[in-house]
Amino acid sequence: MKSRMVVLAAFVLCMTRPFSFTNLGQGSKSATSNKSKGDFFEYLVCPAGLENARNTEASILQLKDGRLLMAWSDFYTNNSSDWAPSRISAKISADGGRTWRSKHTLQENIAKTNVMSPELLRLKSGKILFLFWANHSPADCQIMWRISNDEAKTWSEPKPLPLDPVPAYWMNLHDCTIQLKSGRIVNPLYYTEDYRINKLIRVRPYFSDNEAKTWKPSRTIISVSDGKITAEEPTVVELKDGAVLMLIRNSTKRIHKAYSYDQGETWSTPVPTQLAAAPRSPVKAKRIPSTGDLLVVWNNAPDKRCPLTTAISRDEGKTWQHIKNLEEDTQYTYAYSSITFLDQRVIFTYYVAKAETPSPSASESNLSLKLKCVPVEWLYE
Repeated sequence: MKSRMVVLAAFVLCMTRPFSFTNLGQGSKSATSNKSKGDFFEYLVCPAGLENARNTEASILQLKDGRLLMAWSDFYTNNSSDWAPSRISAKISADGGRTWRSKHTLQENIAKTNVMSPELLRLKSGKILFLFWANHSPADCQIMWRISNDEAKTWSEPKPLPLDPVPAYWMNLHDCTIQLKSGRIVNPLYYTEDYRINKLIRVRPYFSDNEAKTWKPSRTIISVSDGKITAEEPTVVELKDGAVLMLIRNSTKRIHKAYSYDQGETWSTPVPTQLAAAPRSPVKAKRIPSTGDLLVVWNNAPDKRCPLTTAISRDEGKTWQHIKNLEEDTQYTYAYSSITFLDQRVIFTYYVAKAETPSPSASESNLSLKLKCVPVEWLYE
């Protein structure tokens, strides 16, 4: 779950000086090809530093004029824990993600602790929905929403989703909210009443049929192994038959899946997927527009956040093939990806950190945001 005070301690970087990610812009063997070389590029789009210890959880949206808007969690002190100060910053790219300019604050810190985990979703009406969390305490975290009618030039005032129970520690996984063919928005949330007391996290999606003006909760509260195992950081994708597939992070070393056959109102009992290995780390799934297949990104290892791996499903998530490593250098850890499709390319963002043992505390970690672009055809090679 998002409160990664323990988890982050495994993925750290000494804060005595900014870390130099040697060769990270050159790419691993697994993500290079002689084909479409111009579509392959990678670099630290938001490197961490002494007074900016963490840049994570990005979401990228294409504006109507073709430019890209990227928002991310910008921790603006030398503390990178989930309880450190953070705002949501943004940049613009006019060249398909190769360069970014015009850094600005998309959402100032209006919470007692931080704001983070942005989601940018283009609605069928053309409006842009912006979601994030406002973290006040381990027992009080709200999910907020804003709307733009003018291509992110201006936004409505932040409003909280009407969640139940409240107060409680509610979270969203960045870049995961979807709009179904019907127009319904499905926001796969997860929560605990007080993380200091109860670390058993459950999933409860919320949905809106009127562009976020009102929200209703799923009737199903989802957990793993009959409620004995935390279910957290769900990602959802609409299937061709109208069902909704949910993939769920948990601690069983196997990603679980659940289905909704009524547009998110109720959900089946989670069961393990075919994906063979997974640490307690998030998974992300989206449909590839150019092929119609499903793409998943996860850490294909039982106990660490390396490698960072993609797979393709041609049968709506039943089985997965074309296993490819985006990153496989064991000196580093990688997680919290976003996925953006541009014609025949796909842009990934994710955090990268130096893997060190033993680990300093999470507040001494250093996490940079990396961007990698590959051709869609590479995913199938």
